Amino acid sequence: MVPEWRSVLDRPHTHSHRSIPLDDVKDSNGNILKDGDSVHVIKDLKVKGAGETLKRGTLIKNIRLTGNPGEIEGRTATIKGLVLKTEFLKKA
Repeated sequence: MVPEWRSVLDRPHTHSHRSIPLDDVKDSNGNILKDGDSVHVIKDLKVKGAGETLKRGTLIKNIRLTGNPGEIEGRTATIKGLVLKTEFLKKA
């Protein structure tokens, strides 16, 4: 089973932060995501290690794109350093 999220610390480090074209990062509805966008979680996601669940509808502000077109970095008020898969997000 593929995890729905992973810690920033678990992500392999690359020398090129922008190794992909920015137009390739899309949310679950196909909308293009950019640095600084806000997104909503579309289903409850269990956050391992934090003992919390991100509830559907949770707003994640000021996202950052990673080197992977299927992932973004973000944080909530209680959880910092989340790497979320874009298939579980929609643009706000």
